Amino acid sequence: MAEGGDESQEKTEDPTQRRLDKAAEDGEVLSSKEMFVFATMAMGIAMIYALSIYIPSQIGHWMSFFRFGGLDKMDSQILTNLGHALWIFIVVSAIIGLPMLVAVLATQGAIGGGVNFTAKAMAFKGNRINPLSGLKRMFSVKGLVELAKAVAKVVFLGTAFAGVIWVLLPTILRLTRTGLTAALHEVFWGTMMALAASLIVLGVIAALDLAYAMHTHLQKLRMSRQDMKDEHKQTEGSPEVKSRIRRLQMEASRRASEQSAAVENVAEATAIITNPTHFAVALKYVPGETRAPIILAMGRGKMAERIIDKANEHDVTIFQSPLLARALYFTGDIGQEITDGVYTAVAAVLAYVFRLDRGETPEEPWVEIPNELQFDENGKSLIEET
Repeated sequence: MAEGGDESQEKTEDPTQRRLDKAAEDGEVLSSKEMFVFATMAMGIAMIYALSIYIPSQIGHWMSFFRFGGLDKMDSQILTNLGHALWIFIVVSAIIGLPMLVAVLATQGAIGGGVNFTAKAMAFKGNRINPLSGLKRMFSVKGLVELAKAVAKVVFLGTAFAGVIWVLLPTILRLTRTGLTAALHEVFWGTMMALAASLIVLGVIAALDLAYAMHTHLQKLRMSRQDMKDEHKQTEGSPEVKSRIRRLQMEASRRASEQSAAVENVAEATAIITNPTHFAVALKYVPGETRAPIILAMGRGKMAERIIDKANEHDVTIFQSPLLARALYFTGDIGQEITDGVYTAVAAVLAYVFRLDRGETPEEPWVEIPNELQFDENGKSLIEET
């Protein structure tokens, strides 16, 4: 038995969608720092290449900031030129930086299902500043993987740069014998080659890091069989509750079906007790044939309206008594005799109805209902409310 219990606690099952959604709410989403580095680098290189046609003119513009009309004007020109240079730097940074930020957000949206800012994820965690916790993280599997990635980046990026320099070495040696414009052109394209080589290396590292991040993310969210059962109970409800709900639904359906079928019996009723339209109960009593009045049909809302319409269609007497109608509805059942507590009230109503049927004009009776049988429209005792 103990082994079975241990197996049920082993996290061997893939996470459900509800588990993934709950993790996302807590800020635990799939993420890869190396993919962010790769996306940022790619967008930065693309922006530099796209703006390369403006670089020569901008260099000339920047060089003009270091030309001064004379010593007497140098102080004021320095401040003016610095202001212009700072403004150009801000504009260029925004032109290049904003697309890089968009690239990072788009990357997270692509690999993690969207950008997720949650209060729980951004909340202060005391263990982050605990030296012991820091040492544990440093020597954990995750810490060793991060160290391996850092070493790999240094080695492979260094190799890539060395390879580019080796290829461009003849060109580099010729730079001292070329003009400034040609030299800047060669430096630019050499830099682009180095960046492209580093981008390829970062792309490979990012792909490996993403695969590892997906593996660890799913491993962290794996569930045991007991977790699956508990989640199923939370979402679907326990078998006992589901059985009780199903039983109540079947009972309500059966009751509604009986009420609908019983409307046809209203034509045989002696009287209809109403509330005046919310509740309607059809009673039948034939002296000498039935021991006590029997409920032929009853209903509320639309069903009560159907009973009243059927009674009007067959000239069945309708008597309005809200308390009596609710007492009959909440204590009786179709096809059954009325409860003992309402005998006196029903007898007074039926005596009144019989006299009406004989053509008399009797005074409408005062109907008194026992306190314990007085209900509101929801079936709650009026005694409890007071």
